[in-house]
Amino acid sequence: MLQDQDLVALQEVRTKVQQAYAAWQKYSTFSQGQIDRVVDHVAATAREHSQRLAEMAAEETGYGNARDKLAKNLLAAELLPKRMHGMKTVGVLRDDSELKVVEIGVPMGVIAAILPTTNPTSTAIYKILICLKSGNGIVLSPHPRAKRCSCETATLLAQAALEAGAPAGIVGCIFNSTVETTNELMRHRRTAAILSTGGSGIVKAAYSSGKPAFGVGPGNVPVVIEKSADVNDAVAKVVAGKSFDYGTLCSSEQAIVAEESLRESVLAALKTNKAYLCDAKQGDALGKLLLTPQFTVNADCVGQPAPKIAQMAGFQVPQDIRVLAAEVGGVGKQYPLSAEKLSPVLSLFFVKDFPAALDTAEAILRFGGLGHTCAIYSKDDTKIREFAVRMPAMRILCNTPTPQGSTGITTNLFPAMTLGCGAAAGNITGDNIGPLNLINIKRLAYEVRKPEEAFDMPAARLGPARAPISGGSQDVDKQTIISAVERYLAQRGIPMTPTPSEKMSTPAVAEVVDRFLSSKRTATPAVVPPAAPAAIPPPQPEIPDLSVAIVDFVCEYDVRNAINKSQKIYIGPKTIVTPAARDLASQHEILIMAKRR
Repeated sequence: MLQDQDLVALQEVRTKVQQAYAAWQKYSTFSQGQIDRVVDHVAATAREHSQRLAEMAAEETGYGNARDKLAKNLLAAELLPKRMHGMKTVGVLRDDSELKVVEIGVPMGVIAAILPTTNPTSTAIYKILICLKSGNGIVLSPHPRAKRCSCETATLLAQAALEAGAPAGIVGCIFNSTVETTNELMRHRRTAAILSTGGSGIVKAAYSSGKPAFGVGPGNVPVVIEKSADVNDAVAKVVAGKSFDYGTLCSSEQAIVAEESLRESVLAALKTNKAYLCDAKQGDALGKLLLTPQFTVNADCVGQPAPKIAQMAGFQVPQDIRVLAAEVGGVGKQYPLSAEKLSPVLSLFFVKDFPAALDTAEAILRFGGLGHTCAIYSKDDTKIREFAVRMPAMRILCNTPTPQGSTGITTNLFPAMTLGCGAAAGNITGDNIGPLNLINIKRLAYEVRKPEEAFDMPAARLGPARAPISGGSQDVDKQTIISAVERYLAQRGIPMTPTPSEKMSTPAVAEVVDRFLSSKRTATPAVVPPAAPAAIPPPQPEIPDLSVAIVDFVCEYDVRNAINKSQKIYIGPKTIVTPAARDLASQHEILIMAKRR
């Protein structure tokens, strides 16, 4: 029966995503202990089959070699699980009793994992393990040139997850992967996030899918050999890194940058370590071979041994040569070898001094490797730190091969096969991607203060004038106070507006009340307490109630009258004193606190 293979492939994507989503709904209820048991068993299975999977990857893709692909498989199957051991990813992650905040890990859902052809099995192991550890489901989309080895890896690990108690379908793989199926996977409504590893096109597609995406940029890794370095050790490590899996890792060394004074020692060390020094003609031939007219990497040269690449470029080198090295006159499209090459071909730059080395290294990064990785060999920590601060890269490695250092084999960086390049390269993160990148964290927060205790609110930013304020034993508002004051003044025969003959002007009643309300809202008591030294003089001897009249309200007008008549004003604990009256009275000791017996 004839079938439309494109429709079959698209239906496979939809089926696998739905299965993964149904499985994740169950898996998302697993405890941390249950998840860890699944991860441990899956990792053990990956270790058991690492050698066979490495051989399959080298044979199917024709890139790199089985020995180094085994090392990358073990990075994912052994170093990564060790680093994740004890890591909390679900449930309560942190309970801060001092801050009264509880952090709770929440898985994202189904992760779409796009695999490259250069590292098809190690990246599959790595992505499956970090997704399972973070409580997520995963559906993998292999590179069309690496379907067999990637799908074999996914099938083995899916069965291991099932054996450890994970629900069926939690790990899925698209067996009929194409560009169309990969796009369908990334855009599917049940896809929660994307882990994309591959060329710039697929990474761009991931970020254009409308889903949260972790993609990585290309690497164009410069290595500075500073004059305090052990040159023989530095060059030996650079050659080891550059020849690792024939340069297929995007964090492989692309160029050596050294001061002119180190030229002879660097060249001698390269020869000692089986690097072939190309002449100018051979260097030009390599540039034309490795980069296409569109300035993309020639796929036929990716991950090939140095002698084969030399032969393809039209010259012969001994079969034990590990790296081809050529001096380059500058950085940019007119110098093809200054770009990323994904093969054991190394560019050489000799400059006058350390500042010039920094300039060249930065230019190399900006020419196709922004945000990725760089390295320095030096014993001068001041210059190492200067280099680290200056370089626009997220991984600054020191005295170590860059493929092994960037992925956590020779450093304590998180073991990873997906290396973020930060915002400068259009990536969401500069991390080595791990389980904690694949969870959300929700927070339970308890009240620790009242709103009015959180900050000092200026009076001008307070609410409407009629907002209630505290006035002794009950709350009153502005209009109530105005009415009380006007009745008080009327009873005493005091005019609302002072005459020109008054010694000093008297504020309108509303203005006085406004000042009083402002003082209340800024925590200045309007009712003057007995012990407030700034508002009332020290208490006088208690006076019998028969000899004095205790007033209920005092304004500035009352105080000025008392001053003119050389009188005192007797107040009680419930007397309302306006701010202006209080200030004026304190200068002349007019107010006397009287207590009834």
